[in-house]
Amino acid sequence: MTAPISLLSHVKPIEAGAHVTAAHWLGDRLALALGDGTVVLAGDGETVRAAAHPEGSILCAAGTGRRLLTGGDDGRVVEIRGDGTLAEAATAKGGAWIDALALHPDGGFAFSAGKRVATRDPKGRERTLDAPSTARGLAFAPKGFRLAVAHYNGVSLWYPNLETPPEVVSWKGSHIDVTWSLDGRFVVSTMQENALHGWRLQPDRGHMRMSGYPAKVRSVSWSSDGKWLATSGAEAAIIWPFDSKEGPTGKAPRECGVRPARVSQVRFHPKAPVLALGYEDGCILLVRFSDAAELLVRPAVKGSAVTALAWDAAGARLAFGCTDGQAGLLSLPG
Repeated sequence: MTAPISLLSHVKPIEAGAHVTAAHWLGDRLALALGDGTVVLAGDGETVRAAAHPEGSILCAAGTGRRLLTGGDDGRVVEIRGDGTLAEAATAKGGAWIDALALHPDGGFAFSAGKRVATRDPKGRERTLDAPSTARGLAFAPKGFRLAVAHYNGVSLWYPNLETPPEVVSWKGSHIDVTWSLDGRFVVSTMQENALHGWRLQPDRGHMRMSGYPAKVRSVSWSSDGKWLATSGAEAAIIWPFDSKEGPTGKAPRECGVRPARVSQVRFHPKAPVLALGYEDGCILLVRFSDAAELLVRPAVKGSAVTALAWDAAGARLAFGCTDGQAGLLSLPG
């Protein structure tokens, strides 16, 4: 295997200083949510640190490009704007840990704490749902105010503003996170088992079993055209085809970025068929989907597993963060 072309000279380091839980872009500013409760905002040659959860840790985060929400073990949901201003958006009953967050493009959001799921629409109307068990993952549908809630033995599909119970698509086992396909036809969950499970919502509510991983799938990403779903959990990115009405049923996945370390993060470029891969040994690669050509963004760094990847809206910059507080920003040449 030939060595990948290097982009190391185009990477600017950022000293986050603590475990990077998530990375998101707020316009032209990069936001790094940290395990010590801090959000680091980097841009325009300056770095601002905002104490979002001064008494705790950030457990989850969600961003839309205009604002960032963080959820902590202090039971609070905090909103961060690009200028570093903070506002408490919600609190969990009894100060329970915030397990999951989801942001809707129209300004609504959802969060879960234990079994309780709460949504707030742009008009400030709040609705709550008690899931069958701890709600581990949340995701809004690409159209409409509909929320997928991952829990034990399946996923609940809920319209918060309708007076109807959620529809539950079932599959035995513990479902950890959930994602919708870009056209809304498929819902896919990651599981406590080393597998994914999917449901075809149209036309037949059929099941899609995606298994064989050596480790749990912690990161997933849809290609910009919605035809591929990239996943972590193996010593390569495992990429499932969703370019037909059957989804990946009966089809083998593609693999790229094969290395002697497990992939921990995957993130498709927002416009081009390029996939960013972060590994447990700290390495980061860009892989061109058409011919599997590789570009080296970061070499392996012991004790610095990649925990976050985020492209900016234009796809010109890739941010990353790691377990040991190291982070960086790749600016693509040309």
